[in-house]
Order: sequence, then C-alpha cells, then structure tokens
Amino acid sequence: MGQSMKLAVVGAGLVGQRHIAAIGQVDGVELAAVVEPGPTEQSVPVFASLEDMFAAVDVDGVILSTPTLMHVDGGMACMDRGVPVLIEKPLAASADDAQGLIDRAREKDVAILVGHHRRHNPIIQKTAELIKEGAIGQPRAAQVTCWFYKPDDYFDVAPWRKKAGAGPISVNLVHDVDLMRYFLGEVVTVQAQTAPSLRGFENEDLAAAVLRFESGAVCTITVSDSIASPWSWELTSREYPIYPATNESCYLIGGSEGALSIPDMRLWQHEGGTSWWNPIKATAMPVSSSDPLINQIAHFEDVIRGRAKPLVTGEEGLKTLRVIEAIQIAAHTQTTVHLGNDVAKSVALGE
Repeated sequence: MGQSMKLAVVGAGLVGQRHIAAIGQVDGVELAAVVEPGPTEQSVPVFASLEDMFAAVDVDGVILSTPTLMHVDGGMACMDRGVPVLIEKPLAASADDAQGLIDRAREKDVAILVGHHRRHNPIIQKTAELIKEGAIGQPRAAQVTCWFYKPDDYFDVAPWRKKAGAGPISVNLVHDVDLMRYFLGEVVTVQAQTAPSLRGFENEDLAAAVLRFESGAVCTITVSDSIASPWSWELTSREYPIYPATNESCYLIGGSEGALSIPDMRLWQHEGGTSWWNPIKATAMPVSSSDPLINQIAHFEDVIRGRAKPLVTGEEGLKTLRVIEAIQIAAHTQTTVHLGNDVAKSVALGE
C-alpha cells in the first residue's frame, strides 16, 4: 500500500464530520488536519484558516466542506499549491464562479472532484447500469420527490441557511438533479415554480420543476424542507443512520419497456408483451450495500495516487449547477430556460 495519503478537512460541520468519520474507515488515508474557526474537538491539529494549515502541515488532498460561498477561495488556495481537492456540492455559489475553479484546476493540472457522493452509492450505480443495459427500454419520464421537514434548530445553529440562495433548491435538490443527469443525460430546457418560506426566511422552502433532456425524456421534480413526509432520499436510502428509515421510494423512472422505483430497486415489467392489458410484476434487483461517503474517500485516494479519473469532475459539478441556476431563473422570471452551449437563456413560455 505504501505511505498513507494525508488528508485535511476544511469545515467541521455536519458534512465535515461525516468526511472525518469516513477517512477513519479507509485504509491508505489518514486525517492530518482540520480547519475550523469555531470550537471543535479533533484528534489532529486544528487550524483557524486554510492558510494557517498550509503553513504548518503538508497534505496530499483537501476536502472542502465549508459554506458554498467559501468554496472558490478555498479551492483556489488548494490548486495554487498543487493539492487535489474534493469540494462539497454545489461546486460554487454561481456557474461563473464554478467555471473559474475549473479553469484554475486545468491551468494548474490539479484534480478537482465534486462531492455528489450519491453517485458512489451501489444503488445509484446499479440504477445507471440497468438503464444503460436497456432494462426499461427507452427512458421516457422520471418523477423525483424530495420532501422532508428540517427542524428549527437546523437553521438556528447555522443562520446562513436562512439566507437567499441557501434554500432547498441549491442545498438539497442539487443532489437529485445530479442523479437525473447521471441517469438520463443532459438537460435542455427547464420550467419551475417556487413558494416563499413559511418560516419567513429569505429563501424558498418549496419548489417544483420540469426538466426536459436531450433524449426527449421529461422529469418532474419537487423539493421542500417544510413538508413532513417519508418520500426523500434521506429517509428511503438508509444511506445515513441519523435519519429514520422508511420502505418507500423517492425516484420513479419509466421507459418504453418497464419502470424502476428507487431506492427499493423494483423493476416493473409486463408479462407476455408490453401492454396495460397484460399482468405486470415487480422483480427486486440485487444490489450491494456500502457507505458512499467511504467509497468517495477511497475514490479520492485513487485519484490522488493516479489510479483513477474523478467520477464527478468539476465539469460535471458545473453542469449540474447550471441546471440548478436554470431552475431558479425559470421560477423567478416565469420563463422557459434553455440550456445550450453552457449558457442559459430565458425564452418566454409558449415561444
């Protein structure tokens, strides 16, 4: 195996703590430092800033789990030192900022990964494999439900979560949009609606969007952090034990020859020919189980060692971010947003 890769985690909040725990579960890597300006108890040196950390410790890779507005500065600091970086989603506060990160990474020839960790979940990888193999025929439509209720203290401990731009579209829906891109390809048009926060925050607490893909497939997607519901990835995937588990599914993907419900991984197909007159039955698709955060750290190690290319590149993170921005623009302007040539342009509905 050789010498362990030394990793630093910047930001020791909810997500940062998960990364710290995951590092401890992966052979070949070790936690060398934590950057956290607030109080935190760690078994390694803790620094108030990334600059302080770089001045004191040599690391092989950095995980940025800071608030989104800090991603650009942190990412640039890593790249300027030639240190590979895994940046939590969303990649940046805007697509333009994200493009700047990608350009710098290309200029410095430094690997940049984006923390869309669900792509490292065996359930998601199995779904992508089934779709690619034609298990449901030609994908035609998807339904995504992302409903949950965040308690008040979730916002009180981190007031930035109450601000404009920090609502469930950018914080939560970005995961689901990324997976739909992973399954169905690139998005070409977006329509959307939002509703203001019932708690009086600056951001939305409810949104719905219709995404049309290059393939012709259409996805309807809704998100809210103020709906009490069992239908979200968090409560259905059993990915993170802190959330209560349900036996429901939150994604439905339908094709010309069958349909998948996810994450229960039931493949629905007609018997004796595809017709609504014929019996339809579900087959449970076998899938392994492992922690995607641990898988992501192991993958990060492989990238640092030159054994693998990033699964979720900066470019992938940017494409997902552009769809998120398109949802926000479409809701604000009440227009259909067309994505093409990496530029979103608004066109009035009906045109």
